[in-house]
Amino acid sequence: MLDNNPINTKGLEVYYGIDGNLLQRQYKKTLSAYESWAQKLHSEEYLLYPQNTGPYLAIDETALSNGELYTVLTNKLARGKKRSIIAMIKGTRSSDVIDILQRIPKSLRDKVKEISLDMAASMNQIARYCFTKAKRVTDRFHVQKLAFEAVQEIRIKHRWEAIDQENQLYQQAKQQNKKFTPRVFSNGDTPKQLLARSRYLLFKTPNKWTESQEIRAHILFSEYPDIKQAYQLSVKLSTIYNQKITKSIALTKMAHWFKDVDIAGFKSFAVIKRTFEQHYDSILNYFDNRSSNAYAESFNSKIKEFRRSFRGVRDIKFFLFRLTNIFA
Repeated sequence: MLDNNPINTKGLEVYYGIDGNLLQRQYKKTLSAYESWAQKLHSEEYLLYPQNTGPYLAIDETALSNGELYTVLTNKLARGKKRSIIAMIKGTRSSDVIDILQRIPKSLRDKVKEISLDMAASMNQIARYCFTKAKRVTDRFHVQKLAFEAVQEIRIKHRWEAIDQENQLYQQAKQQNKKFTPRVFSNGDTPKQLLARSRYLLFKTPNKWTESQEIRAHILFSEYPDIKQAYQLSVKLSTIYNQKITKSIALTKMAHWFKDVDIAGFKSFAVIKRTFEQHYDSILNYFDNRSSNAYAESFNSKIKEFRRSFRGVRDIKFFLFRLTNIFA
């Protein structure tokens, strides 16, 4: 193991001419201390390392094998290295996770100042019950993602309409023994191509568009004003998050954004507004320390990369043993 990067026995087999399978068995049975691992018996159900608890935590879910979800609680100050993992618990049911996390001494749980999480009700409930003195912070990227998805929903609706319209025009031309020629915009896109190729530019702010994306956006917004309006709402929300402002100012700006949402009348954005109202305090808590759940997402990527390096998870217990050797 070098710099937290796992070395696969198959890789050693290629480079050093040894029997990778034999080395794997010897490592598992003898060299690794796996057989005497203190958490082996319950490792598939939960792993718990209370000593890794710190003042700033992140909680999220990750999939290990065949879509099997685990709730992962991590220490932000460990920065993805040793002492990162506090708990890994099979499933996401709040009652099951709470039962395990409450085994962490209350004196340690009460020292937690802040815990970042997504907008899942189960995660909020877990944080509220287990870390009663911690400030809960809803991740800004999950909030912004809702707005981006609302814009994409409108784009996709128009794309299906464009596909249907083009099919109808094609059938009409065929029935009249005429050659069908679709409408082409100045950049060479047909309507359905324009809507398909605009996907990625709608995730960016205008200052990050390439020249071709800027041209495409101009045509898109001219043809579909509702997409432009929805896009502007999503950008305005991102702008609020990107500003270094106090919670009280953020509250005022959010109120103005809610008013714009009401005026626009988009159903998907109205749903976002109601979601905001449900997570009101934890969303605004972001503006205190500008904390996000990006750390948890990054750690999930580390787990996925670790899994990929071993070509999947065949033995969950042994996989978790190796994972916690590095990160717990």
